[in-house]
Amino acid sequence: MVEAASNTVHSPLITYVSVVSLLTLCPPFVILLWYTMVHADGSVSQTWDYLNGNGLRGLIEIWPKPTATAWKLIGCYAAFEAALQLLLPGKTVQGPISPKGNRPVYKANGVLAYAVTIATYIGIWWFGIFNPSMVYDHLGEIFSALIFGSFLFCVFLYIKGHVAPSSTDSGSLGNIIIDFYWGMELYPRIGKSFDIKVFTNCRFGMMSWAVLALTYCFKQYELYGKVADSLLVNTILMLVYITKFFWWEAGYWNTMDIAHDRAGFYICWGCLVWVPSIYTSPGMYLVNHPVELGSQLALLILAAGVLCVYVNYDCDRQRQEFRRTNGKCLVWGKPPSKITASYTTTTGETKSSILLTSGWWGLARHFHYVPEILASFFWSLPALFNHFIPYFYVIYLTILLVDRATRDDDRCRSKYGKYWKTYCDKVPYRIIPGIY
Repeated sequence: MVEAASNTVHSPLITYVSVVSLLTLCPPFVILLWYTMVHADGSVSQTWDYLNGNGLRGLIEIWPKPTATAWKLIGCYAAFEAALQLLLPGKTVQGPISPKGNRPVYKANGVLAYAVTIATYIGIWWFGIFNPSMVYDHLGEIFSALIFGSFLFCVFLYIKGHVAPSSTDSGSLGNIIIDFYWGMELYPRIGKSFDIKVFTNCRFGMMSWAVLALTYCFKQYELYGKVADSLLVNTILMLVYITKFFWWEAGYWNTMDIAHDRAGFYICWGCLVWVPSIYTSPGMYLVNHPVELGSQLALLILAAGVLCVYVNYDCDRQRQEFRRTNGKCLVWGKPPSKITASYTTTTGETKSSILLTSGWWGLARHFHYVPEILASFFWSLPALFNHFIPYFYVIYLTILLVDRATRDDDRCRSKYGKYWKTYCDKVPYRIIPGIY
């Protein structure tokens, strides 16, 4: 549970060392990835040779300074997304009951915010109000500003969690570094209506992924007078995935990111910095490395990617429908197989949940990660195999989701006890049916 952090902190020493390493290494890696994509022709060996010959001084020299232009671009974007989150209409949706018995309430206007954002961005380019290539031209400065600005934002969250927590789902884990990394609060809010994790994860992070994907197309069009089919396939698949995300946003609020992981460096800095830089990296590479796939290969990759996104969506839809109807639905045309599990909350109250053991969820406990990883492979594939770096996101995502599956299993084992053992006996594989 989040309060005890038993699902995230296995060994204090290992966790402390890992957290310090991530806090230290993540910011430079973002800059090195950008430098490799934009200034080193996508060559990891070229970047390595440069750093090997110049050391720390070399890293300092290539690290772009956060400029006033970068801060203005970030500020305008953040203010625009915050305004959409607050002002656009949306259906009221309740999140899951927290370990302390709280139930967060959200305004589900993600699809509308996404549509307004994309239409506005294309519109200001079309009517000559703003040139999106400017974002690409200042990308290094933007990432640098995000690194430092988001770090300060996480300091704010740490202080807020100590002095003005938004709910009883908060508290210290006993170590200042761990508290900063994992977070102090589960559901931090500014006022009653502005949910911070919805903003960082969904409206800033995921939305910036879509905005930057379009930015790379605008920039390549400016450079070459056209957008290569490789970048088009990459962008379309990313936008299909992101559209699926916002269509399913209310379901995302029930996932580990929102319902179990606190708002600290791990989640908030990751969404504010890691998502716009790492998640968009295949497109970033393709801007200056256009590949002509040909219509047959392009359509084949596109179809495979869309199929993976659909399967990922259908997995989530299947589970949502199962929960919404309390198991009174059809799964693949049949009544679902399920396990009824009881558990005790931190307040001592006994509750029950139903665990789906058929359909996609009968193949593996986290089968939905398989099509998600494959989708990321297919939107990286248009870069072909001249360099390793366009596939870094696929590798990172695989590691992230394997870790997330492990943490989720640990949490459920602690929560459901013997019922979870029964569930694992019935669905023995964690992610890949027959293998793992």
